Amino acid sequence: MNIMRVVPSLYPEKMGGIGLHAHHLSRLQAEDGHDITVYTSDNGDSSLPGCETRDGYKVKRYRQVARPMNNTITPGIVSDLVKEAEQYDVVHIHSHLYFSSVVAALASQLRDKPTVLTNHGLISQSVPKWIQLTYLPTVGRLAFESADRILCYHERDRNELLDRGVNTEIDVIHNGIDCEQFAPTATDGGSASNAVDDNTEAPYVAFVGRLQPGKGAHYLIDAFARIADSYPERELVLVGDGPQREELEDLAREAGIRDRVEFMGEMPNEAIPGVVGEADLFALPSLAEGMPRTVLEALACETPVVTTDLKQLRPLVEDVGQLVPPESPAELADALDEFLGMDSEQRAQMGKRGREKILDGYSWRDTVQQTTAVYREIVDEPPGESQPVASSSSAD
Repeated sequence: MNIMRVVPSLYPEKMGGIGLHAHHLSRLQAEDGHDITVYTSDNGDSSLPGCETRDGYKVKRYRQVARPMNNTITPGIVSDLVKEAEQYDVVHIHSHLYFSSVVAALASQLRDKPTVLTNHGLISQSVPKWIQLTYLPTVGRLAFESADRILCYHERDRNELLDRGVNTEIDVIHNGIDCEQFAPTATDGGSASNAVDDNTEAPYVAFVGRLQPGKGAHYLIDAFARIADSYPERELVLVGDGPQREELEDLAREAGIRDRVEFMGEMPNEAIPGVVGEADLFALPSLAEGMPRTVLEALACETPVVTTDLKQLRPLVEDVGQLVPPESPAELADALDEFLGMDSEQRAQMGKRGREKILDGYSWRDTVQQTTAVYREIVDEPPGESQPVASSSSAD
């Protein structure tokens, strides 16, 4: 099958869930014999080649001329999407929130091409709420209804789209995790203690995410400061970067724990298992999420999780971690205290149950196979014309 994939940014040039998802999906579908071309932005890096083939799939990059509210604006992509959509069997658009998403939606309609749109989260943490309240029922709805099929990570987003009157058929396909890379014995990134500080092997709580208000790292620093005296050997490790970093460093300094909070900056995905897998606990106190990949990755590494009480996370986290109300540093501190006070065997047993849940429905093997099956349905291709990803030894 000849597949056009449209994504605002792509891993590894840009760290982040959508680009990483598109990379793995493209890589594994290419291994399965499909022809994949990814249309994306250069993210302002003019040194990147305009066209290249890597990991088995083709990449076409377009110059980013602006990035308002984290939205890549690439005017050069417009004419190519309109002209070239016709040569593909299916168009797969990632997210409804970006310039390239809307252009691809219009191009696929103009060329009458079978189209899939993956919803990576209904709202953006980079955009003011008043803009989103205008965008979602207008331009966002246009993007959704241009598709022949919408894919959501969980039932909550599916139900919200239905409540908003979106008429396109919607399937739920979970986000995929590489369960070989994210495993309790994974050490591709080196030991976490070495990654954090060459001179210490202190146990720690880990956070992975963009340093912006919606991810709630400021609540985590506040919560950690409240229990720091009870756990003088513990540290807090923050992986990621973003506009809030300087503010967070100041917050840690004011709380008297700056020497116990490590700001690691962005790290390649291959290094994350070494950090998360050796943590005593993973914490993500976001204000809103879809199905956060970082929580899935932590559970795959057998690391217990404390995260925000969001409806879609309850079945996954309830018995392998703890859910706390958003914007509640006191309750977050209580949850950290409870887990750090457990003996290591209790945490290990909880971690094993978490990994079992991931293996049972969140591996890349499942995600890719189900996504490819959707393509076949909308282009009416018999399933026997290509091999399912489940048969590939490297599809995790």
